[in-house]
Amino acid sequence: MFVPAKAFLTKGVGRHKEKLTSFELALREAHIAQYNLVRVSSIFPPNCQLVSWEQGVKLLMPGQVVFAVIAEAATNEPSRLAASALGLAIPADPNHHGYISEHHAFGQRQQSAGDYAEDLAASMLATVLGVPFDPNQAWDERKEQWLLSGEIVKTTNISCTAEVQDDGRWVTTVSALVFCG
Repeated sequence: MFVPAKAFLTKGVGRHKEKLTSFELALREAHIAQYNLVRVSSIFPPNCQLVSWEQGVKLLMPGQVVFAVIAEAATNEPSRLAASALGLAIPADPNHHGYISEHHAFGQRQQSAGDYAEDLAASMLATVLGVPFDPNQAWDERKEQWLLSGEIVKTTNISCTAEVQDDGRWVTTVSALVFCG
């Protein structure tokens, strides 16, 4: 049974006249272009350790099949803002799984996209753990409530945005959680 023991967060932006090349350049900036990426869904494994990307890539080899949760946004519409974000919610009990959320948007600023993704992940984990969840509360109020419950120990996000220039080249943003051990 394969259950990852380590993971890292990363992000990148690519710009090019070709959409595929802009995606490749975003992966390069995120330091994950040299792997065969397999997209997986949104569960952060029990007992998984979050490490820096510098530590994580040392555990991987070029060409290796690597599992990752990836948020991606791409556009070539001049002046359009592309955003991608991942949220991560880790429970206090290391034997319980956490959640990763992907968010892809247009016209949304980086901080807003990151907060939204983090809120999504924490909301998913809160409902599984039975922690009170009121969608009408402000994000900061809910985050404080989750932390005070003692059930959710950490929430974080990684996000990136980029705006298309007047030249109409493709812009791709990528935010990823990569399993590396």
